[in-house]
Amino acid sequence: MAHSHDHSSGCCSAHGAGLAPALLRDPVCGMTVDPAKNKPTVDVDGHIHHFCCEGCRTKFLADPEAYRTAIDPVCGMSVTRADAPHFTRHEAGKFWFCSARCKERFEADPQRYLDGAPPPEPMPAGTKYTCPMDPEIIRDEPGTCPKCGMALEPMGVPTGEEGPNPELVDFTRRFRISAAFALPIFIIAMGPMVGLPVRDWIGEPAATWIEMLLAAPVVLWAAIPFFHRGWMSLVYRSPNMWTLIAIGVGTAFLYSVAATVAPGLFPEAFRGHHGTVPVYFEAAAVIVALVFLGQVLELKARERTGSAIRALLDLAPKNARRIADDGSESDVPVAEVRTGDRVRIRPGEAVPVDGTVLEGRSSVDESMITGEAVPVEKTGGDSLTGGTLNRNGSLVMRAERVGAETVLSRIVAMVATAQRSRAPIQGMADRVAAFFVPTVVASAIIAFVVWSLVGPEPAMVFGLVSAVSVLIIACPCALGLATPMSIMTATGRGAQAGVLIRDAEALERFAGVDTLIVDKTGTLTEGKPVLTDVVTAPGFEEAELISLAASLERGSEHPLAESIVDGALARGATLAETIDFEAVTGKGVSGLVGRSHVVLGNVAMMAGIGVDVSALEPRAEALAGEGKTAMFVAVDGKAAGIVAVADPIKPTTAEAIRALHASGLTIIMATGDSERTARAVAASLGIDDVRAGLLPEGKQALVEELRAKGAKVAMAGDGVNDAPALASADVGIAMGTGADVAMESAGITLVKGDLVGIVRARKLARATIRNIRQNLFFAFVYNALGVPVAAGVFYPVFGMLLSPMLAAAAMSLSSVSVIGNALRLRSLKL
Repeated sequence: MAHSHDHSSGCCSAHGAGLAPALLRDPVCGMTVDPAKNKPTVDVDGHIHHFCCEGCRTKFLADPEAYRTAIDPVCGMSVTRADAPHFTRHEAGKFWFCSARCKERFEADPQRYLDGAPPPEPMPAGTKYTCPMDPEIIRDEPGTCPKCGMALEPMGVPTGEEGPNPELVDFTRRFRISAAFALPIFIIAMGPMVGLPVRDWIGEPAATWIEMLLAAPVVLWAAIPFFHRGWMSLVYRSPNMWTLIAIGVGTAFLYSVAATVAPGLFPEAFRGHHGTVPVYFEAAAVIVALVFLGQVLELKARERTGSAIRALLDLAPKNARRIADDGSESDVPVAEVRTGDRVRIRPGEAVPVDGTVLEGRSSVDESMITGEAVPVEKTGGDSLTGGTLNRNGSLVMRAERVGAETVLSRIVAMVATAQRSRAPIQGMADRVAAFFVPTVVASAIIAFVVWSLVGPEPAMVFGLVSAVSVLIIACPCALGLATPMSIMTATGRGAQAGVLIRDAEALERFAGVDTLIVDKTGTLTEGKPVLTDVVTAPGFEEAELISLAASLERGSEHPLAESIVDGALARGATLAETIDFEAVTGKGVSGLVGRSHVVLGNVAMMAGIGVDVSALEPRAEALAGEGKTAMFVAVDGKAAGIVAVADPIKPTTAEAIRALHASGLTIIMATGDSERTARAVAASLGIDDVRAGLLPEGKQALVEELRAKGAKVAMAGDGVNDAPALASADVGIAMGTGADVAMESAGITLVKGDLVGIVRARKLARATIRNIRQNLFFAFVYNALGVPVAAGVFYPVFGMLLSPMLAAAAMSLSSVSVIGNALRLRSLKL
């Protein structure tokens, strides 16, 4: 879609791809520009714009505002032209995009978007919609939740074709406008506290009117969704954060409007030296902007949950090579494969559907299902699973389970269901609000009634002012900062220590977890088998034995052959050529190495050639008991010894297990490996329980079983087979060295991929939740202490009412306390 671009001064062709690192984009023509090269630039408000030529620079200088931003024609979001990640041309038009997906959709059908973004594509028939906050709410049509007012989201598996979340687009726009209006209000109102006397420069009356004009669009337009949610919380008698925000923002704004428009209604005690009544426009506007910031971050996090499912869907090949009845072969979409069809799988291809091998022999990488790094040999009659990878040989299979019946499709469905069942927590703020809101409202009503009955004249005005003062001082000025500040600081600190936090929910949940399920391969172990033991029979030297075994295995396609060869070379062995090589499926290999006939395999292989290995069997049993795979070696018809391979335990695992036990966690190993191997690893590490031979459904069932018993479960894994369990657990922890889908399904990702990261994450989670609780205390305590004062309880004794400026100071102090306390997390030792 990129077309050549010419204008009077001469420019090169524009690029439609995303920006490469260190490159920027000419805001006029869209070309990529390397700022390291000597190109024309313009400094506007401290931001350097780079241009491909002097002609573009001249156009920009003539009207900078016309070239600063553009609207993404697909999703409608505003994009900064100078650093927009994606750009293309169509006919005479230039188009900037927020993401590659929007650009791809535009290029696929530009005409659809030239007259504005079309309506979202209809969802599949029968789609149900649920609330992310209240998953028990399920509706047949899209809309808003009757409990909390949030937009309902479609249930089911995303297709990958959905456009941007309309609520995210809407809230992003509302946040930007709120922030743009709230910032000058904040400067006007709070400037004097930091030595910036803006109010004195403007004049108190004028400053108040300017604040009201700036706050009006924030409260009367941007905050409408919050008022709707607050109203729904009252209708359904479930007070939460939205109740508090709606009451606080609404009261602060209405009171301030009345104080600005009709200050004469208020008692003389409430007037300042300019004859004006203090207002709270900055509190109303700043609260709205901060809450929108939190909502945008949360919506972006929720939108990413679909990435896990798309990553799973990408594992399945898009086409299959179907064999017709006449023997001819053709590539068809996987969706057209039917039960009973014959399908050829060539080396390096993924298995398209579930079925059974009819012809051929190969090793298949089934790590996405079992989690085990060692590929499995397949021959006639063996089962195949869609999405697994055929390593070397060619196979012909019979399709038996297609579409939604395949194992991969069931894993996708499990992940989708698990993610829907984990509604975002409303947070500790809601739990506090459940008690705080009724208390504040009741206090305001009592204050109004008492003052109206026994207060000085005009009693009704004193009653109204006292009631409003109670509601204002309870306004959650720091509530919008309490959790986000701690989370932002904690995620930054975690990233420094190799612990990537996906969202606040993961941190809160992990702080309360009491049971940790760990996968074996890739989590406790390295995930790659190595040669561990060489046992020789009388008459054979170790160097000779390992040299013969590795020389033979060099020609083998057996999954463990590479481990033996690498181990022999590491020990300095010299390898010889092998001839007459033969592999016996499920038993072993044989061949002529130099002048020696060498056979390597299991007991059945040795019995087949008449070699007695009974003297070596006790040692082989002992090695198997240690979780190792032992293979016998025979040379010229005599038992020569044993070579053993194993997946080694990571050096940091044992110490990490001890630290996790010390933190109060019960540790359970869940693996697709054999019972004997799993128990050997568990015994060496002191793991509390073992569940072996588990497929993805089994791991997820284990998580649900433990949660049904009341346990709070974290799951650590690194493979596709772990994705359903990671999504179902209270907290999923992915190893950064593992599959992308595991990381997408998890709430926490460990960059280094070892259990030490879990120890760090546990410390970080506990410290963060403790910090959030402290912040919520700071956010509420000043206001809560001020409520009885605002209600006038001290008036009969001291003859004083709470000064509005004192209320403003209390709210400011709570915000400062929250910020300062959250920043302490930066120095947390992990």
